[in-house]
Amino acid sequence: MELVIDANTLFSALIKNGKTAELLFEKSIRLYSPEFVIEEFLKYEEFIMEKTSRTKEELVEIMHLLKDVIEVAPKEDYSEFVREAEAISPDEKDVMYFALALKLKCGIWSNDKELQEQDKVKVYSTAEVMKLV
Repeated sequence: MELVIDANTLFSALIKNGKTAELLFEKSIRLYSPEFVIEEFLKYEEFIMEKTSRTKEELVEIMHLLKDVIEVAPKEDYSEFVREAEAISPDEKDVMYFALALKLKCGIWSNDKELQEQDKVKVYSTAEVMKLV
């Protein structure tokens, strides 16, 4: 199964060692993310550190492991789908997730219920992803 993972889902896995974190390393799931997710992480790194019981070293180690399981796609790989994504994305901040999902013809892993308000790209919650694997 291929999925585009959104930053909030990724951040929740970084904050708490739970089912979401386990699913990131599930062999049957191939994960993708737009390149701006790296900027998002850097932007919210302090917030993540405040919310987690993990040490800075543990967080860095997990980020290195994630580089092996999440393929970060450069914008030019899916830029031709941005206009279509703008038309369907309920939130302008999520356009790149939709553009990448359209390019890859796959779903999005997000717990943001607002993203399910369109019918072009399937959006899976963590609970739904758990049921599928």
